[in-house]
Amino acid sequence: MGYMGKILRVNLTSGEVKDETLDQTMARDYIGGAGFGAKILYDEVDPTVDALGPDNKIIFATGPLSGTRHPCSGRYAVVFKSPLTNGYGEGHSGGHWPAHLKFAGYDAVIVEGRSANPVYLWISDGKAELKDATKLWGKNFWETTDMIKQELGDDKIRVAGIGRAGEKLVKYAIVMNDKDRAGGRGGSAAVMGSKNLKAIAVRGTQRPKAVNEDVFAEACKEATKVLREAEGLQGMRDQGTGSFVMPLNGLGILPTRNFSQGQFEGAEKVSGDVIKDKYLVKATACYACPIACGRYTKIEGGKYAGSEAEGPEYEAHAVFGSFCGNSDIESLIRAAHLCNDYGLDLISCGNSIAYAMECYEKGLLTSKDTDGLELNWGNADAMVKLVEKIGEREGFGNTLADGVKRLSEKLGGKAIDFAMHSKGLECPMHEPRGAPSLGLAYATANIGATHVRPYTPLWDAFGVPMADWGVTEPPADRFSTEGRAPMVKAAQECATFQNSADVCAFAYLFPFIGMADLVKITNAATGFDLSVEDALKAAERTFNIQRMFNVKAGFKRDALPARFLKEEFTSGPTQGHVVDLETMLDEYYSLRGWDKDGAPSQQKLGELGIA
Repeated sequence: MGYMGKILRVNLTSGEVKDETLDQTMARDYIGGAGFGAKILYDEVDPTVDALGPDNKIIFATGPLSGTRHPCSGRYAVVFKSPLTNGYGEGHSGGHWPAHLKFAGYDAVIVEGRSANPVYLWISDGKAELKDATKLWGKNFWETTDMIKQELGDDKIRVAGIGRAGEKLVKYAIVMNDKDRAGGRGGSAAVMGSKNLKAIAVRGTQRPKAVNEDVFAEACKEATKVLREAEGLQGMRDQGTGSFVMPLNGLGILPTRNFSQGQFEGAEKVSGDVIKDKYLVKATACYACPIACGRYTKIEGGKYAGSEAEGPEYEAHAVFGSFCGNSDIESLIRAAHLCNDYGLDLISCGNSIAYAMECYEKGLLTSKDTDGLELNWGNADAMVKLVEKIGEREGFGNTLADGVKRLSEKLGGKAIDFAMHSKGLECPMHEPRGAPSLGLAYATANIGATHVRPYTPLWDAFGVPMADWGVTEPPADRFSTEGRAPMVKAAQECATFQNSADVCAFAYLFPFIGMADLVKITNAATGFDLSVEDALKAAERTFNIQRMFNVKAGFKRDALPARFLKEEFTSGPTQGHVVDLETMLDEYYSLRGWDKDGAPSQQKLGELGIA
């Protein structure tokens, strides 16, 4: 039925591990993945609790398509109260771990309480137990993975867990799986670290079955064919997501020097082409993926000789490249590898470093504050050293480990204006002054600034028709606010359903496979009879329950950094533009049935069946 029918609940305080039956009403109303996580968190966690206290919970949830033959279905959601934002936290990751959680017999794992000593969770074919992790504590993630496989005597085991950054409660430490796949943003690994939970290892031989297997098999076959033949995916097959560097630079929306510029003079030196030509070992793919956008890279010589791992992805190209004014590609490869091993969200990590660099350039920080490091733009050695210091919470790295928002509040004054975050979550490597829809999406995303719920510049920056978002023609003016509010609302609901069914954005948020096809495939897997309207209503329900968690946590009207709202670029294709957020925000709130502070009305909650 697409689902395995069981949820595993783990109480770390008591050591109790028990199975619960999947609620079929919840399954239909919230679908899975992001929906399951949001519903469970909302029902079970007080939004005002200490995010690093035992009353917080962390939920790992797959969707009905996870681990099936559907292309790009190696996905899961991790949901928690975020220690970085103190609001709703949600991450997503690919790889093979999510499929193997399903194979082991579970749709989700709920972890609560706090263990007195380090432990890891071992799940195998419907059985689960907590095991001692004392020997694992203090290890980074690659070594942790290898040690668990050796202890359990099975190299086919898949591991999700934390590195030293999670143990040290870095507020943007994140869960990693399959060594190099990152579980999104917001501090999930810090929550695990606070609970003394080092890892979750899974192994199983069961397979999810579709209710309507013939329809499901044929639809998956067709979807795979579409993705294999899609011309728009060729760049990712060839260069990975690093293929985005040069197009974004050409449009004037490649974030440069902490969003102070939209083009980088050294862009070619940190592009996907350079990775392909000099450092690529092989392309890599998640479970059931015909795209294979991952890059396994190795540095053969020089100061970082032997640095070998998956990556960098586009976000690393930008955040450790143009964003820090750095054109040394080997340093950014090294920084990305370190983030994966420590278990650091490289977007937040690179943001913190770039913010410190701008503060240093402006005289707000000195070498006395930075452990003697000269944080001028482009100082590659200092950048790599800071990644290590952040992962260890050592010296100035301890300050940066709490994120941009907290450092800006310590510095005060004008330092707050160029602290680039929304809700406390640092902005990804996409410039909204050249794509107004993205500004609205950054502001209104429930986790804080994110570019994948959804990537709206496809329409207003790249001019791609997006019928599922209600925009079938490119905008006449890519800088106009007209039509952005309804488009962003529709796009967010498409993305939320995709994150609940749990398939990769590269299949469904680009115009290769549409919502109607995704709903058809989900119905075939589950036996549901959802219309597209039903599916979007389920997504709206999830989006509103996420919002209500934030409302109860004390969040008010959405905002963006002052730099996006007031500072115009003085050159390039985006010259002379800022984000007119307030005009879009009022219309957006009205469309959503929310009040002026962004809180859902009682009428809206009633329509969606949210208590």
